[in-house]
Amino acid sequence: MSLNILILGATSGIAQAVGRRYAREQASLFLVARDQVKLDMVAADLRGRGAVGVHTFCADALDYSALEAMCADAWGILLTIDVALIAHGTLPDQERAQDDVDYAIREFRANGESAIAAMGLMAKRFEEQGRGVLAVIGSVAGDRGRGSNYLYGAAKAALDAYASGLRARMFKAGVHVLTIKPGFVATPMTANLDLPARMTAQPERVAEDIVRAVAHKRDILYTPGFWRLIMIIIKFVPTALFKRSNL
Repeated sequence: MSLNILILGATSGIAQAVGRRYAREQASLFLVARDQVKLDMVAADLRGRGAVGVHTFCADALDYSALEAMCADAWGILLTIDVALIAHGTLPDQERAQDDVDYAIREFRANGESAIAAMGLMAKRFEEQGRGVLAVIGSVAGDRGRGSNYLYGAAKAALDAYASGLRARMFKAGVHVLTIKPGFVATPMTANLDLPARMTAQPERVAEDIVRAVAHKRDILYTPGFWRLIMIIIKFVPTALFKRSNL
């Protein structure tokens, strides 16, 4: 039986790679993003890769009234959703955020609040159907605030805590919640960063890990897997040393 997949932030690098994986399995996909032109291009690509059906909905994740309409359309068209993936986000300029409060709050909303709002709305639908997987892309940056990107890390930490509590609640309803914590990934969002090649994954590798984690109903996924060990080490570095580091 083919799966019904909902992807919010469907034009992001990781989301597209996940969509391609499910398209090859002849899934039906409901794609959501704020740029209709890019959305149509992604949809056409996934149809060509074998997706049984691809539906699109243009919305900004910060427009919560639109998210309610999106949920109504997605469940109205597909009837049930097997997997929902929340994959939207930005990469804030930490230095700008230190001087521009409006920018900082907007970026926090884009990376934390909007995903939390989407999870809350989708959770109601999943609870009603009594099954499914609700997955959200966080980041290893949420495990400990670092001087280089603590606004982004704070947003992802809030998302992590929300997902943890929602996981406990939804387990009782037969619904699984997966938190995905990628490390460095080579996507358009990170194209301007000088990332270490050996620690930077391709979106296809991350997508493979996500699809496997969904199938196995994992609670938390670090991807690639070596990031779990890296973050254990970083979390246990004493604060007196950590604040002097260049991390």
